[in-house]
Amino acid sequence: MRGIRGRFAGVFGGLAAGLLAVTGAIAAPQPEPHDFTIRDFRFRSGESLPELKLHYYTLGQPKRDAAGRVVNAVLILHGTGGTGRQFLAPQFADVLFAPGGLLDPAKYFIILPDGIGHGGSSKPSDGLHARFPHYDYADMVEAQHALVTKALGVQQLRLIMGTSMGCMHAFVWAETYPDGAKALMPLACLPIQIAGRNRLWREMSIAAIKSDPAWKGGDYTAEPVQGLRTAESLLILAGAAPWPMQLSMPTREAVDAYVAKEVPARVDAAEANDLIYQLDASRTYDPSRDLEKIAAPVTWVNSGDDFINPPELGVAQREVKRIRQGRFVLVPAGPDTHGHGTHTWAKFWQSDLAELLKRSGG
Repeated sequence: MRGIRGRFAGVFGGLAAGLLAVTGAIAAPQPEPHDFTIRDFRFRSGESLPELKLHYYTLGQPKRDAAGRVVNAVLILHGTGGTGRQFLAPQFADVLFAPGGLLDPAKYFIILPDGIGHGGSSKPSDGLHARFPHYDYADMVEAQHALVTKALGVQQLRLIMGTSMGCMHAFVWAETYPDGAKALMPLACLPIQIAGRNRLWREMSIAAIKSDPAWKGGDYTAEPVQGLRTAESLLILAGAAPWPMQLSMPTREAVDAYVAKEVPARVDAAEANDLIYQLDASRTYDPSRDLEKIAAPVTWVNSGDDFINPPELGVAQREVKRIRQGRFVLVPAGPDTHGHGTHTWAKFWQSDLAELLKRSGG
C-alpha cells in the first residue's frame, strides 16, 4: 500500500500533532513489534474474515501478583489514521515513557496496538479493497479485548488511555467490559453519537473520494487524487487550531507555502479505501445511553480549541456527571496548544494522569 498515515498521530486524532515526524522515539527500551491473528472474526455488519491480523507494539515487561495475574499492563489507543507507533513522538514518549516518567516501561507493560484498518493490522488496502468488512468501533474494541486477554493474558488493565478515536474506544471499552481496566483516561472526544458538524465533515470527506471518477467503486488502479485532495484539506481544517496556525502562518505567502507543501504530501501518503473505512467506522458510535455502567475511575480531557469536540456544546460538562467516578478537565486554549492534537502533548495533562493513577490504586 501507499504510505501509512501515522504522521497525523491520527487523522482527526491529532492533525496538529501529526505535523511532527514520529522519529523522536525514546532511547530505551525500543518497542517490540508483534502480530496476533484472530480466526474467523465476525463483524457486526454480518461480514467475517477467516483471519484478522492485529499488529501491535509493546514496551516493558508484564509483572504478576502472587496469583499470577498481570498487574501493570497499560493499553494506549491511537486516533483515526494513526498507529501504535505514533505514541513514540517526543511530545508524548519523552514525557511519559522516560525513566521515572508516569508510564516508565521499567514499571509498566505498555501495549500499543494498530486498530483494525490501520497500520500493520488487516485493512482494505491489503487486497480486498471495498470488499473488506465494514468494521465499526465495537468491532475494533472486541479485537483489542481479544488481543489483551487471549494473546497477552491480561485480565484487567491498569489503565486504558486513548486519543480521539482511541478516546471513543475507551468509552466503548468501559461500557462493554466494565471490569476491563482499573482506570480510564479518554483524551479528545465526546461520548455521544457522531452528528452535527463532526459527522458533516467526515461525510464530506468520504463523498469527495467516492465522487472522484478515479475511485471506480474502490477498485482503482491509481489513487483518486482529486477526491483525496478535498478530503485531506478538510482533515487539515478539522485538526487545526486557529491560534498556533495564525502564529505559524502570519502572511498570505506563508499559508500558500504550507498548502503547496502539506496537501500534496498528505495526498501522496493517503490510501483512499483505508481512509473511507477509517472515517466511516464511527457511524455506530454512541455510548451515551450507558455511561452509568462505567465503574472505573475516569479522567477525561478535552482542549478548549478543539474543532472536532467544541467545548461550547457543553456535552462533556453535562455527561461527566453520569460517570460515578468521572472527572472532566478542559485544557484552556493558548498559543502553545494544538487544537484537537493537544491530546498527544502530555505536558498539558500529565498532572491529571498522575492524579488518576493515584486515585485508582496508587
